[in-house]
Amino acid sequence: MFVRTVYATGDPAGLDTAIRALNSEGHDLLEERPGYRGAGVFVDRDLGKLLTVSWWESEEARHNSDEVMRERRPALLEPFAGTVAVENYEAAVFHTIQRPTAGGGLRIARVEFDPADTDLFADTFHASVVPRLETLPGLARAALFVDRDRGRGLVGTLFTDRACLAASRAAHAAIRHEGAAKAHVAVVGLEEFEVVHADAHAG
Repeated sequence: MFVRTVYATGDPAGLDTAIRALNSEGHDLLEERPGYRGAGVFVDRDLGKLLTVSWWESEEARHNSDEVMRERRPALLEPFAGTVAVENYEAAVFHTIQRPTAGGGLRIARVEFDPADTDLFADTFHASVVPRLETLPGLARAALFVDRDRGRGLVGTLFTDRACLAASRAAHAAIRHEGAAKAHVAVVGLEEFEVVHADAHAG
């Protein structure tokens, strides 16, 4: 699958307005697009950060949805968003243990790597990192997004609740350190979010 991420920052006081718009009009717009395979909305209410991820069955389906979503996105994010960044990725790994639920937690690691090592990264994540992540209590889903051309990616781990997210930090740090060394990637950012909803599906 292929994904588009939208990362917005703004006044925390306006965040709920944007969430309501995304969960109503935004959801309907996505559902109308051919090849749509679900979405996720994640927030940091304290700092005023919003991350949305839409999933597509093909690169073409994602591309064809771009025009409509580009036109409608500013209105959906008003009055919250002061900055908006849109990125496209390939979903190299999508591993689900249980369905994520509202109120759960998401940890995102932003990574950089030599584009020539993209397949090494994906193989290492699937074969070595995911089995260790599965030992973390409350893990619901693990995913790896890659941009093969730019050598950039996102590693996302979703947990059933915020307590499990917090309790996993030390063990996850060890897994991340070992996996990054083995896959030849550099971790350049680490963030945590509350799950508003996450309904992506592979089929």
